[in-house]
Amino acid sequence: MSTASEFEHAVARFIEGYGVRQVVAGVSGGADSVALLHVLQALGIKCTAVHCNFHLRGKESDRDQLFVQELCDRLGISLEICHYSTSDYASEHGISIEMAARELRYRDFERIMQETGSDAICVAHHRDDSVETLLMNLMRGTGIRGLTGIRPLNGHILRPLLCMSRADIEAYLAAIGQPFVTDSTNLETDYTRNRVRLQLLPLMRSISPGADRAVADTAVHMQQALAIYEKAVKEESARITSTHDGILSIDIDALKGCTAPGTMLYEILSPYGFNAAQSDDLFRALDAAPGRMFRSATHTAVKDRGTVEVCASQEPFMKTVSTACDSVTELAGGRRLIIAHPGPDEPVSRDPHVATLDADLAGPELTVRSWQTGDRFVPFGMKGSRLVSDYMTDLKFSLTRKQSQLVVCSGNDIVWVVGLRSDNRYRVTDRTLHRITITLE
Repeated sequence: MSTASEFEHAVARFIEGYGVRQVVAGVSGGADSVALLHVLQALGIKCTAVHCNFHLRGKESDRDQLFVQELCDRLGISLEICHYSTSDYASEHGISIEMAARELRYRDFERIMQETGSDAICVAHHRDDSVETLLMNLMRGTGIRGLTGIRPLNGHILRPLLCMSRADIEAYLAAIGQPFVTDSTNLETDYTRNRVRLQLLPLMRSISPGADRAVADTAVHMQQALAIYEKAVKEESARITSTHDGILSIDIDALKGCTAPGTMLYEILSPYGFNAAQSDDLFRALDAAPGRMFRSATHTAVKDRGTVEVCASQEPFMKTVSTACDSVTELAGGRRLIIAHPGPDEPVSRDPHVATLDADLAGPELTVRSWQTGDRFVPFGMKGSRLVSDYMTDLKFSLTRKQSQLVVCSGNDIVWVVGLRSDNRYRVTDRTLHRITITLE
């Protein structure tokens, strides 16, 4: 940019349409954030500056804080300073210093945005940062999302300088006569990003002048391609999956008919915590016998007959509930059981999600638990007992659906296979004096 006004005009065009009138801006004192603060003020956007002192660099951290205070005083911009024991936070949470600093600052950015009624959080990432991110992801191995660089808007976080290079920013500051401070750790080559910045990018520019701009343009094209890709994935996913009682079912034949079935399977599974390697293993097991099980940190996927079933991983469930009064018992998966005491003239519900029992036979206390191998009950309307497992097999339950099945017991007797059928021994008869209903909601 040849002049300061051209720089400001280019930034204004870049963020046009985002509708920001009041923002929170992170200001470290470095060139990028100082330029951000100046350009926001020049564009007439009301700004609250936030400086985060992570107390990691001794006197240099205090120097940065003082610089930002003096800058905001001179510009007449409101400033909030946040202090952190970053190393302690990282140790307590078992994360890196870099991740700790990120969590701490964005937590306060969100808080201050809410308190000030601001439209967005502005941070000073620029075009070179986006290029570095793309190159780092490329070296690590990445899918299409990793090739999109840094997005201009991500939730509440807006990056007004993403259209500018580091050289553009320094030229702008020189044009307006504004100094800035330098974080000495940015000059070290110990960190991957710094090595990309200080070694790889200069080498690329020596081979092809303007290489970084070409990479940045590629990131923008990939962002547009990603939008098309995600729309197609969403439509295909809706066609080949269904959800019932919190269980996601993937039709294997329909999946195989997709253009890229392995990729489609990963896109469906990844929101449930499955990584690419797990997805590949499951894809190779699609033609195997039913029963293969795969686990993420939060979910279980089971290869069943013609489907892959995905549900939240569950520990064996057991709770004791009193029948003395109306109550609600919370279950796994967002479900709950409601115990009520209907009047003697109230008709017996035919809804399988409601069990109406003889309260005196059921007793003062019931147990809700996961079904177990060997569990038997006498289905309503029958005299002989049946295994709960056989009953579910007759209903063609998937392996995953079986895993989540609950029963309600009185002592050692099952009085209701939840949501399916009550036990004939506990049915309401002409001799029943008191009733109890259990509703699965």
